[in-house]
Amino acid sequence: MPEQDADPFKLAGQVTLITGGGTGIGLGCAQAFVAQGAKVVISGRREDVLKAAVEKLGPQADFRVHDVTDFSAAEGVIESVEEQHGPLTALINNAGHAVKKPTVDLTEEEMLGVFDVHVRGAFALSKHAATRMMVSGGGSILFMASMASLIGIPNIAAYAAAKSAHLGMVRTMAVEWSPKGVRVNAIAPGWIMTDMTKETVLKDAERTEKILSRTPLNEFGEPEDIGWAAAFLASPAARFITGVCLPVDGGVSIGF
Repeated sequence: MPEQDADPFKLAGQVTLITGGGTGIGLGCAQAFVAQGAKVVISGRREDVLKAAVEKLGPQADFRVHDVTDFSAAEGVIESVEEQHGPLTALINNAGHAVKKPTVDLTEEEMLGVFDVHVRGAFALSKHAATRMMVSGGGSILFMASMASLIGIPNIAAYAAAKSAHLGMVRTMAVEWSPKGVRVNAIAPGWIMTDMTKETVLKDAERTEKILSRTPLNEFGEPEDIGWAAAFLASPAARFITGVCLPVDGGVSIGF
């Protein structure tokens, strides 16, 4: 609990690891955490992308090349971060992978590949992060869920199943770990204006119109919208919040 004259929304003194942090929503989270005073370590598979992101983020940022499907390396990544920057206080499981095709055409290998990233990869990092946080004084773990965790979206059965699994892990981990000082929550982004969205959705006028017509705020979100929500959930201001999934979606999940 911060002192009375402290800003409970600040993240000064925090050390945060963000998977898939070099682009899109992960980078938006990194920018928000840096702005609030945290030391941020982003991870991903492409060193050039991570280096470029760190240059943009500034001296409060660092990176680690890490493939979340290398489950045996999860503990070592966290050890490396802590050796250089101090105890980890926040983990954002943001790395993602999707296969878009009709469910009847989805192969078992494709299903398992998506689960390896979203479920097994996030589980491995969360387990080792929480174990250390319980000893070092607590922390916050965030899962990047999805609208596919909440509503039916066609042609993404593997992704929807994996993102729904996130919510089960969040609830169970929160019940087990919160008494030991580790809060666990999720964010479910709506339609966010990432580079991928610009390259795909915006080139399809009909799809763009359909998305906006189902979004009560009638606009796309920005990566920083997710970043600020994540920064809040990791901050002392959210000290009494655990086990929830926060939609940051412009109203998609409640609109018609």
